[in-house]
Amino acid sequence: MATCEVCGNDYDMTFEVHAQGQVHTFDSFECAVTRMAPVCENCGCRIMGHGVDVNGHWYCCAHCARMVDPERGRQARDAVLA
Repeated sequence: MATCEVCGNDYDMTFEVHAQGQVHTFDSFECAVTRMAPVCENCGCRIMGHGVDVNGHWYCCAHCARMVDPERGRQARDAVLA
């Protein structure tokens, strides 16, 4: 059994996430998101999708990007058009 690095649960079905040269051990998706997902710099929610990067700052959506940085954020889009 392994121990979740977020909640400390000793669980027989933990899983590992390998990212940026590190190995993380979790017992649930919730714990993995808590540790690894970036936080929107406007509303504070965890970004579990693509998110929006504006000049090195991360937002959950184009709306939040525009709220913080109207000039640069107006170029942000939530979806890529084909």
